[in-house]
Amino acid sequence: MDYINDLSQKWIPSFSVSSHLYSRKREIINELRESCGSIVNVPVSRSALRIEERNQSAEALTKALEKGFELSFNRDCSRCRRSKGACGYNNTLGGFVCYCINESHKHTCEKNGLTKPEKIGIGFVCGFLGATLLAACLLCFYIRRRKKLAAQYTNKGLSATPPTSISRSNHALMPSSISNLPNRSVDYGVQVFSYEELEEATDHFSRELGDGGFSTVYYGILKDGRAVAVKRFFEKSLKRVEQFKNEINILKSLKHPHLVILYGCTTRHSRELLLVYEYIANGTLADNLHGDQAQSRPISWPGRLNIAIQTASALSFLHASGIIHRDVKTTNILLDSNYQVKVADFGLSRLFPPDLSHISTGPQGTPGYVDPEYYQCYRLNEKSDVYSFGVVLSELISSKKAVDITRSREDINLANMAISKIGNDSVHELADLSLGFARDPSVNRMMISVAELAFGCLQQEREARPSMDEVVKVLREIQKEGESDAPGVVEVEVRSGDEAALLNHGVPPVLSPVSEKETSGSNTTTTSSSSRTRKSSF
Repeated sequence: MDYINDLSQKWIPSFSVSSHLYSRKREIINELRESCGSIVNVPVSRSALRIEERNQSAEALTKALEKGFELSFNRDCSRCRRSKGACGYNNTLGGFVCYCINESHKHTCEKNGLTKPEKIGIGFVCGFLGATLLAACLLCFYIRRRKKLAAQYTNKGLSATPPTSISRSNHALMPSSISNLPNRSVDYGVQVFSYEELEEATDHFSRELGDGGFSTVYYGILKDGRAVAVKRFFEKSLKRVEQFKNEINILKSLKHPHLVILYGCTTRHSRELLLVYEYIANGTLADNLHGDQAQSRPISWPGRLNIAIQTASALSFLHASGIIHRDVKTTNILLDSNYQVKVADFGLSRLFPPDLSHISTGPQGTPGYVDPEYYQCYRLNEKSDVYSFGVVLSELISSKKAVDITRSREDINLANMAISKIGNDSVHELADLSLGFARDPSVNRMMISVAELAFGCLQQEREARPSMDEVVKVLREIQKEGESDAPGVVEVEVRSGDEAALLNHGVPPVLSPVSEKETSGSNTTTTSSSSRTRKSSF
C-alpha cells in the first residue's frame, strides 16, 4: 500500500500498482505520485488489505497498519539459516545477502572448500589408512624374510646325504656294537635322531652335564643302551644352524683318537637343533683341575703331561686338515674313563685355506683364552689356537683358572700371570706345589720345561709362537726325558679296573701323591694293603 502526501499535507492512501485489483487506477495513481512531496511504501497483510478495500477510512487504515504483516523465508534465506548465517538485503547489489561471522556471502555461509573439522577428519582417516597399509607391508616383508631364512636353513648346503654315504671315518671310530645297529635315516651324512627320542633319552632334558655360551649338554641313554651326551642349542637362528652344521661337517669327515665322536643329530626340520656325542665319563679337564673332582681325585703331573700331549696332537691334526678350532679351553677338553683326551666343541671352528696367511673375522672365543692379536686386529690363523693352548698349559702347571677375579688385579688373567712369573724365572710361584715340583727333581725339570713352552705359546707376536707340530715334538721330548729320569720299577697298588687300564695303556697313574712323607730320593713307592700289587716299568 502506498501513502501519498499531497500538496495540502494530507495522507492519501493508494494501493500498489502491482495489485491486480487496482490496475485500472494505474494512470490516476501515477498522476498523484507526480504531485506528491514524498512517498512511503508500507507492507500490509492481505487480510488488512481486504479491510481497507471494504472501508477506505482513516480508522480502517490505522487498523490495517496495526495488524502488521507476515514474513516467510525464501529458498536463499533457508540455506543461509542452515549455514548459521543471518538473512539480509544489500541495497548496493539490489539483492539477497547472507551475513556470516567472517564476511557476507551471496547465498550461504558454507564455502565451496572443506571446513577445518572436515579437513582434520579427512587427515585422520588418511593417516590411519596409511599406517595400516605400512603395517601390512612390514608384516608381509617379515613373513617373506622368515620364509627366506627358513629356505636358507634347508637349502644352504644342508642337503641330505644318501643313506649309503655315512662317513667312513666317523663309522670307523664307532664301537662295533654301534656299527651293527639297524640302518637308520641319515642327514648331513650322519645318523638322524628324532626330537622325541632324545627328549625321552635325556628324561626331558633334566640331566644337565654343563653349559656354554651357545648350548647346554645333557646326559642321556638311548633305547639301544648307549650312554650319550646331547648338545642342545639355545635358539634355532641362522647363526646357530651354521654352528650346528659346522660341527657335523668337521666331525663326520675327520678321524683321530683324540677328537670326540659324533653319533648323530636331529633333522634340520626338527623343532630344536640337537647333536648326539659319545658320553665322556670323567667330564672336562676344567672339572678335574678346578672343580670337585680336583679335590677328590687330583691328576698327577705325568697324567697332566700326557693330557697336554694328546690335546696338542689333536690340534696339530686339525691344523694339518686346514681347520682352526678357535675355542681351545679346558672345558672343551674331555677326559674318558682312562683319562684319555677327547677334544670337543667345533661350533666356532673355521676352515683355513692353506694359501692364506690369516682369515679376517670378528673375534670369538672365551675370555682368557683369546689370542690378543686376533682380538685387536680381527686376523685369525692357526697361531690363535697355539695361544689358547698356552693358557691350557698354564692351567695344567698351576691348577689355576684362566680368569679369576679373586686374584690380584695383575694376575686376574692367568696368561699375564704366567708370562710374568715364567719371564722372571719364578715358576715356583706359578706351579701347583702339590704335584711334586719342590720334592721331585724329575717333576721339577718337566714342569719348568713345559712352563717355558707355555711362555713361547703366549707371546704377543704370532711369529714368535711355535706351531702345534713343534709343540707336540717338544712335549714328547719332555715326557721322554722325564721317563728316563724316573725309577725303572715302581710298585703301584691296583685297586680297580681303571688303574689297570691306565697301566695297560702305558699311562702313569693319574692320582697325585698326597703324602708329604715321600722323599725325592725314594726309588720306590710302597703301599700296604690287602689288595694285590703289581710292577710296571715306565
